[in-house]
Amino acid sequence: MIHQHATLLGPPFRADHVGSLLRPASLLAARAARDEGRLDASGLRLAEDEAIAEAVRLQEDLGFALATDGELRRRTWHMDFLYQLEGIEPGDEALRIDFRNSAGDVSFASAAPVVAAPVRLGETIFGKDFSYLSSVVTTAVPKLTIPSPSMLHYRAGTAAVTGSVYGDLDAFFADLALAYADELRRLHALGCRYLQLDDTSLAYLNDPAQRALLEARGDDPVALHRRYIAVLNAALAGRPEDLTVTVHLCRGNYRSSWAAEGGYDYVAEDLFGGLDVDGFFLEYDDARSGDFSPLRFVRDDQRVVLGLVSSKRRALEDKDELKRRVDEASAFVPLDQLCLSPQCGFSSTVEGNELTVDDEIAKLRLVSETAAEIWG
Repeated sequence: MIHQHATLLGPPFRADHVGSLLRPASLLAARAARDEGRLDASGLRLAEDEAIAEAVRLQEDLGFALATDGELRRRTWHMDFLYQLEGIEPGDEALRIDFRNSAGDVSFASAAPVVAAPVRLGETIFGKDFSYLSSVVTTAVPKLTIPSPSMLHYRAGTAAVTGSVYGDLDAFFADLALAYADELRRLHALGCRYLQLDDTSLAYLNDPAQRALLEARGDDPVALHRRYIAVLNAALAGRPEDLTVTVHLCRGNYRSSWAAEGGYDYVAEDLFGGLDVDGFFLEYDDARSGDFSPLRFVRDDQRVVLGLVSSKRRALEDKDELKRRVDEASAFVPLDQLCLSPQCGFSSTVEGNELTVDDEIAKLRLVSETAAEIWG
């Protein structure tokens, strides 16, 4: 049963954002020094602490009711989490993802994850990171972002998660859901009340080219989104009543590039009608995301955070145009259920998107000001 606690004063907020922020030059220098052996782990963490405290001050100064740590401790938005699950290890195979932008193509590469032992939660993942974030907020609600459980299978594929450890996907997904449920309970015990699950899989599946890639590797693209929704719901089933959980859908975000295209139509009815979360962060910054009509399946006890401001392009959006698009979306979801944000993070990987920090601040300020003018 969906939670009823997401009131007008609670998350997701009228002005919100996806989470990651551009890494400041000082932090990039510290990370390089650590990689080269000129700085120890405690020195890097101190540099991260200072950068996060500054990022929190920025978010609060801009008027946001939430603050993330900008994911400033991570190299990537998802792998830093997934490799901390017990049983998950980097495999020998390279994982390559092709991205596109208006200027051409770029590729992201890392080791593909494999299941080497039963999936379990050992140490609370990002627990210390969340505690530090909580210690430096003053007016904002600390928001933590983690990858959705479906990302592990989508990145690895069935062949990598079944075999000697798991005979079938059902057993793998059951353990994965239990590990996530445990993580949610532990984060809640640390004070987390606002959690975002980041998911590219449920957005990628809208793209016929992505479904063809899945079929070629032996997965069933027709039913996969339903399986992912089921494992998400299993992970969320026992969550505390006062923990707000949202999911962010993304078509790829790497150095201002994307990996998939297509509206939400393919997954909309099953996703919006069946996923037990309190809100959806949805990309809607350009034509790649389709129109607002799939939002007709959103239930009346959920919020939709419209990602109308691009985190990929430097050009600043027009405030009146944003208001017009919010009004257009309200034909499918009541205005009272809508919120506003950038379409994705500004730095899903350590490299960041092709914007300056000043561009990022201007985009965040635009979201904050526009939301205040729309909703008061």
